[in-house]
Amino acid sequence: MSGSFLTETEERSALRAAVAALGRRHGRGHDRESLWREAGKLGYLGVNLPEEYGGGGGGITELALVLEELGSAGCPLLMMVVSPAICGTVIARFGTDEQKRRWLPGFSDGSLTMAFGITEPDAGSNSHRLTTTARKDGDDWVLNGRKVFISGVDIADATLIVGRTEDTGTGRLKPCLFIVPRDAPGFHRTPIDMELHAVEKQFELVIDNVRLPAGALVGDEDAGLLQLFAGLNPERIMTAAFALGMGRYAVDRAVEYAKTRQVWKEPIGAHQAVAHPLAQAHIELELAALMMRKAAYLYDAGDDTGAGEAANMAKYAAAEACVHAVDQAVHTLGGNGLTREYGLASLITAARVARIAPVSREMILNYVSHQSLGLPKSY
Repeated sequence: MSGSFLTETEERSALRAAVAALGRRHGRGHDRESLWREAGKLGYLGVNLPEEYGGGGGGITELALVLEELGSAGCPLLMMVVSPAICGTVIARFGTDEQKRRWLPGFSDGSLTMAFGITEPDAGSNSHRLTTTARKDGDDWVLNGRKVFISGVDIADATLIVGRTEDTGTGRLKPCLFIVPRDAPGFHRTPIDMELHAVEKQFELVIDNVRLPAGALVGDEDAGLLQLFAGLNPERIMTAAFALGMGRYAVDRAVEYAKTRQVWKEPIGAHQAVAHPLAQAHIELELAALMMRKAAYLYDAGDDTGAGEAANMAKYAAAEACVHAVDQAVHTLGGNGLTREYGLASLITAARVARIAPVSREMILNYVSHQSLGLPKSY
């Protein structure tokens, strides 16, 4: 394994350079739609999807690389975490041939987008308490429930909804995934008023007797958690990439400023009180990047169990490194760090998102304490 994620192939290095160039062309004040279209046209949005459906034939390693480089240029695309990573992965692995033909080519070229709906008002991190249910009615499914903090529903063609169906053998509810079109009758969305300034809005969903055909069910009705976690591991890896890109962007802006800002005889970057914290932030980002690449490698190799542990650790490490990097970058610029001109102040709120979503750092510590260390569960 030593050479598989610690060193980068020439092909991946070339991809990194090409995406970085695209990011620099668009920059911090980018137009999301034009960047999404160009990234799709160049094949970057679907690098992880099968070649037979227009993708690049790579894995989460390549997709995370794309998101990290766009983020480091100040123009991350949040829906990459959701559409090609979560939804694309689940459909590629478990979808019917018809679902693959319908969605994967569009995910690959950016012409189609799918949101992902799992979080509920009363469930939080406890997916076993999801109350969105699906019942059979003839050949159809009827969904009812609520979801919150669902990203980009207004710009997505459909949403992959996590519901629960009754096991006819035990009577227990089990998780299942359904593709719900944006304009489905009974599928209502309300934007959530957020302090976070992001292009992709957050929504509360009300699912009121939404009737879906049998073909809306993704994968095997009895697969349950297997299919769900097939999408959640890539989500954690991509969130790590999102955080790493943001952290790198912040450190780069601070380093550039510290090289040129002169108060006394030397630029402020010559003073260790300024230089050392930035060096520490850089080290923390590099260490988190190594864990992210390990997680992506394990996932792409088919080791779902190993990838689960590494993906959680990568997400935790990247989020902590990102928050520290942004904080230090703002502090380096002083008052300028809070101006719109330098584009760092908005990252203070954005960086905290990586700590909270898609799973809090406390829940990751719970996972590591009982899964990795064998300590008893407290819940």
